[in-house]
Amino acid sequence: MRLLITADTHVPTRARDLPVRVWDEVERADVVIHAGDWMDPGLLDALEQRAPRLIACWGNNDGPELRERLPEVARATLDGVRLAVVHETGASAGREKRTAAAFPDTDVLVFGHSHIPWDTTATRAFGGSDLRLLNPGSPTDRRRQPRCTYMTAVISGGQLGEVELHRL
Repeated sequence: MRLLITADTHVPTRARDLPVRVWDEVERADVVIHAGDWMDPGLLDALEQRAPRLIACWGNNDGPELRERLPEVARATLDGVRLAVVHETGASAGREKRTAAAFPDTDVLVFGHSHIPWDTTATRAFGGSDLRLLNPGSPTDRRRQPRCTYMTAVISGGQLGEVELHRL
């Protein structure tokens, strides 16, 4: 199962649309994951039409219409992998410990907000499976990063593997 992971698209305030490479990834993906800060419901409409499956949440910059249509935390199980998608996780200091405690029933947590790519694993204090934390950055607003980014990943045999950060 091929995943496209994105966040912080800020369409149309930071870009008129997603980059062509990201739309190409939508066409190849089995599941598209978006961790909030859409800005315009039109992008949500477009992804709902083009993605085979969309798992998404709202972000702090999203207005009432997006908040009515999307949850604050989206959850799904993909081939046995328990996934949660949230926009904000707080400061980077202590993130692993904090999120491992807050998402005890999750294998992979996708988040956004910072526009800074992140890929770490949190070891649970009381045993159990580790928590993988992924932030794809932003495909449209690099902020202080050298490039705009997004991620792809593969789930196979109940395991997350082949996570790749793509630079635009």
